[in-house]
Amino acid sequence: MGEKIQKLKNNKILKIIANIIYIIIFIIVLFILMIAILQRTTNNEITLFGYRIFVVATGSMTPKYEVGDVLISKEVDPETIQVGDDIVYEGKEGTFKDKIVTHQVIMVEKENENYRIQTKGIANTKADPEITQNEVIGKVIYKMGVLSLLQRAMSNNYVFYFVVFVPIVLITFRQVLKSRFDDDDDNEDDDNEDGEEKSNDKK
Repeated sequence: MGEKIQKLKNNKILKIIANIIYIIIFIIVLFILMIAILQRTTNNEITLFGYRIFVVATGSMTPKYEVGDVLISKEVDPETIQVGDDIVYEGKEGTFKDKIVTHQVIMVEKENENYRIQTKGIANTKADPEITQNEVIGKVIYKMGVLSLLQRAMSNNYVFYFVVFVPIVLITFRQVLKSRFDDDDDNEDDDNEDGEEKSNDKK
């Protein structure tokens, strides 16, 4: 039995596969934790090099964006915003006040150095109130498909804890096993050295 375990430990292919799985799990956990932290504690106030991560909260942009989709927006110059772009802005009027909105641009007009922008949800019948460039947070540049699926799953607290903590437990378990195997190897080396010393003494 000990020889079989030793062979498994020394199998380079298995080591490579284990390391790849470990790295994948680590990256997934890192992304999940990052999104969870950004969405649950910062209220989307953190910007990383002009990029922000948002999660769609309503069905106003269905079928393009579904509830739970994870979007990445980037800060852009207002002069680059065009009709048809999807932008993220913070509302200042009516039912949109203090809300983060992701809608499609239907009108852009420039007055002197200022821009008047109007958006509308694809699934909505009415357009949003006009906004200025000062309310625009950024333009949507990418929808993260895999993370969108994970985010929708994590809307259930039980799934959230399973997805986050199970990989952490697996990573911790791997580290414990690795440490134990390393200790066993060290003990075996010490025993071999002791055996060689005893045989030399007998001679």
